Amino acid sequence: MNRLAAACLALLLLPGLAAAADVPVRVRVIQGSRQGPARLDPRLSDLQKQLGKLAYQKWEQLDEQQLNMVQKKTQFVKLPDGNQVALTVQEVRGDTVTIEVALAQRNTLSSVTIDKEKRIVHQVSGEKNGAAYFVTVRAWP
Repeated sequence: MNRLAAACLALLLLPGLAAAADVPVRVRVIQGSRQGPARLDPRLSDLQKQLGKLAYQKWEQLDEQQLNMVQKKTQFVKLPDGNQVALTVQEVRGDTVTIEVALAQRNTLSSVTIDKEKRIVHQVSGEKNGAAYFVTVRAWP
């Protein structure tokens, strides 16, 4: 009977333990610009294919952070213009993660599910003088 009780208790506790597991996340703040000659910051070479499809011709990495995120707990990334991006891991299933990107100043909320080897490139500011800020998010970098 003790083994059965212990097994039931373990089954009840395991989902909570899995939900609390850290998810390492690499976040980069980048700027895309329509001004000047075409150029890709060498630190963004892994994003060349994704960024090449966007309307901007010049890309520069402005910041990079390694975050250890816990499911349902929001972390903030500061942008050069003083605004903040809120990032929340909503769900983790095996090698798939759902990440929420929120911007209070623009009243936007996006939720994207990606596989372990993929990343999000998300515009997080309006265009001003031909340039805009983006964040790239990759879980388990």
